[in-house]
Amino acid sequence: MHKYKVEGGIPIRGTIAASGNKNAALPCIAAALLTDEPVILRNIPKIEDTGVMLLILQSLGAGVERINDHEWKITCKDITSSEIPAELSKKIRASILFAGPLLARTGKAIMPPPGGDVIGRRRVDTHFLALQELGGRVNVEGPFVFSANKLAGADIFLDEMSVTATENALMACVLAEGHTTISNAASEPHVQDLCNMLVSMGARITGIGSNILQIDGVKKLHGTDFSIGPDFMEIGSYIGLAAATKGSITITGVNARDMRPLRVSFGKLGISWTIEGDKLTVGVGQGMKVNTDLGGMIPKIDDSPWPGFPPDLTSIMTVVATQVEGTVLIFEKMFESRMFFVDKLISMGARITLCDPHRAVVSGPSTLHGDNLVSPDVRAGMAMVIAALCAHGESTISNVYQIERGYENLVEKLRSLGAHIECVEIED
Repeated sequence: MHKYKVEGGIPIRGTIAASGNKNAALPCIAAALLTDEPVILRNIPKIEDTGVMLLILQSLGAGVERINDHEWKITCKDITSSEIPAELSKKIRASILFAGPLLARTGKAIMPPPGGDVIGRRRVDTHFLALQELGGRVNVEGPFVFSANKLAGADIFLDEMSVTATENALMACVLAEGHTTISNAASEPHVQDLCNMLVSMGARITGIGSNILQIDGVKKLHGTDFSIGPDFMEIGSYIGLAAATKGSITITGVNARDMRPLRVSFGKLGISWTIEGDKLTVGVGQGMKVNTDLGGMIPKIDDSPWPGFPPDLTSIMTVVATQVEGTVLIFEKMFESRMFFVDKLISMGARITLCDPHRAVVSGPSTLHGDNLVSPDVRAGMAMVIAALCAHGESTISNVYQIERGYENLVEKLRSLGAHIECVEIED
């Protein structure tokens, strides 16, 4: 176990490469179950969550071979179990992504309720309803037990635009008999990555990138060699870090299309960047001033399903806003407990009024001071890292396991940018 020790007040400068999209890698790993032929996945981030997903595959009987840190060969020729071990399921929310492919491959899936970030109530009802529409049965007394004699295409309308429920429904229906329509589907870049991987395996999917997906079931999928796209959530975090510390950064391997929703919201804080090819640069001398709405009204940064601003970055924007001149409303609409971390920012000197579990008014710029912090989840943990790097003096951040679940080689990348951060072992 370790914690971070951070000395703040130093602008970051330098170049890093974007990691692979964590939220694309997780369903793509699960999707390898849908074929008995080898699947090669490239640009997989080396983080805790992907490691757990690969361990779950192995526990089910899959062959998992490391090619290098970011490339894996997965062979699911012989699946010997349909039950996910409890100790692995509780580590990661994405464990539920095995429900759809296991149901399609073996007709059964058994798993304890998934773990993951504690950011309020996180429904799984949408998964159950979608799989039931395809002919699955679900028992939720004790471990979740999914079963089906045969899956058949259906006209599915998701009761919420859930990313993981969309992915589970997709992985179940690509091998189901007949035609499936998934309406009110999530369309994030990571959902598109899963769709494109399935198509490369022989699936028949149209409407990729939209909220209505059309799928014609096939009898068999084949192996593939597929590369995961860049993690726009990680990219957004580093953009926020560069602006908040009054530094600069160049990030390579960026998909410019993914950055459009982020550009709108960062622009409300006077922050911009340039993109040439796959290279994004945040320069020094950012405006760092809130751009008010017409009539001088306080602007709002709020999250919504894609192509809206991603909810995972509202924590980052909250910290960045403390360093910007003016007042802004941060409205986190999708998770009721995500904003509770702001009490730590307030203790560091931030001027934030938490209106309710979803809304915070931030006035800046504020001078932050070092403090002892605890990471509650992946994104709020990264927000605390940014706050610590902005602050005067020394900070410590514990429970960094949560941060490292989503950010690859974080300390090494930050140190390469000139940040004063180190890992310190915690004595028992």
